[in-house]
Amino acid sequence: MSWQLFALGSAFFAGLTAIFGKIGVEGLNSNVATLIRTLVILAMTAGIVTFREEWMWPRTAGFRPIAFLVLSGLATGCSWLLYYRALQLAPASLVAPIDKLSVAFAIVLAVLFLGEAVTIKLVAGGLFILVGVLILAWP
Repeated sequence: MSWQLFALGSAFFAGLTAIFGKIGVEGLNSNVATLIRTLVILAMTAGIVTFREEWMWPRTAGFRPIAFLVLSGLATGCSWLLYYRALQLAPASLVAPIDKLSVAFAIVLAVLFLGEAVTIKLVAGGLFILVGVLILAWP
């Protein structure tokens, strides 16, 4: 399977996340909702790793990958906590597009910190995302 199919699947499930999350935070503290979501993800991924027998730790793995995965986890936690609070305060159809500015942020951060190439296509796509979010989410 190609990376594009995985990315499309990710986008589809992220869309479902907005809908299910909006319904899930009704009458519930957004931090508790995030905790429940996190526990489900933990159980699901542990089940997949167990089923696929992937619990072996690579001997060549050093500290750097672990440190960056911890940072990624912290960033994800912050994102989810803020996302669920935003869903409590506004319609999912407004929150989700702003959340997708993460794509534009990822483009800029990838160029700045990973040295990824800047192309006309990349800049145009990032600008279209930005304009789309502005059209959808602001009066």
